Amino acid sequence: MLKSNILDKLHSKHNYLKKEDIENVFDILIKKLVHSLSNNENIELRGFGTISAKENKEKFVRNPKTNEKIFKPKSIKIHFKIGKTLHKRLNSNSEAKYE
Repeated sequence: MLKSNILDKLHSKHNYLKKEDIENVFDILIKKLVHSLSNNENIELRGFGTISAKENKEKFVRNPKTNEKIFKPKSIKIHFKIGKTLHKRLNSNSEAKYE
């Protein structure tokens, strides 16, 4: 789903709000999520899941083609743990309608 699709759906459900206001709130939310992850804080959305930043240690890796050892510096990856409600909804046998 694209950002524009999300904004259109929010605008159709809340047509009393200006589209620019919805986009501003969405941008603020995304900036806050990025800021929290960059400060090594977890983000917990009940029913959806938890997003956290994990650090990959620096290490030597091997290029499988040339068998050459390469130094890989530490890096940050995003880890997502699915929430119980979302997990049940995705794995249910019934055809659930998504809004």
